[in-house]
Amino acid sequence: MTHSFDQAYWQQHWQQTHGERPGSMAGSPPNPYLAQETLGLAPGTALDAGCGAGAEAIWLVSHGWQVTAADISADALAQAADRATADGPAETIGWVEADLTAWEPDMRFDLVTTHYAHPTMPQLAFYQRIADWVTPGGTLLIVGHLHTPETTGHGHGHGHHPPAEATVTLADITAGLDAAEWEIVTAEEHQRPVTGPGGQTVTLHDVVVRATRRP
Repeated sequence: MTHSFDQAYWQQHWQQTHGERPGSMAGSPPNPYLAQETLGLAPGTALDAGCGAGAEAIWLVSHGWQVTAADISADALAQAADRATADGPAETIGWVEADLTAWEPDMRFDLVTTHYAHPTMPQLAFYQRIADWVTPGGTLLIVGHLHTPETTGHGHGHGHHPPAEATVTLADITAGLDAAEWEIVTAEEHQRPVTGPGGQTVTLHDVVVRATRRP
């Protein structure tokens, strides 16, 4: 099955997620790689591209960043804003409903990060697009679904078994970052257990790339 990842897809996804049990995507903690990879960075301006329910944006604000959080789904943004209000820093996050395949920010950012975001355009092209929004000397942080043998067959939708078109290889991401323009700081593949539907433990296969844009 081919997934469009358009606005209707994501609206339906977040409508289904709203009100689910604690531990669902709407109430999940921030991605653990975010804290690991931003440790030591001086807080500045940040863009969370495909922010979903806002866990990463809220974490960034709580650590001193000025955050713009963009997502195509109004339902996701509403859940994110509610969560931010409950957690305190709502007024310091700029929530933007935007199709990231067409939207152009009016500034460049010290940090551009994305965590499992899947737009309508090819995954690698999306990463190259958001990389253009990093200011010289700034950081690009990509956390994506690693392409594995489990994703080469039938897709299972967004979640713990992502469809093949939403996955990437580490080599493909790093190859898309011109060495004359980028210094790759982190290029890693990881497996980590998470609690899935029904409380069972499932394994996520992740790819993590952090790069600094050369001045």
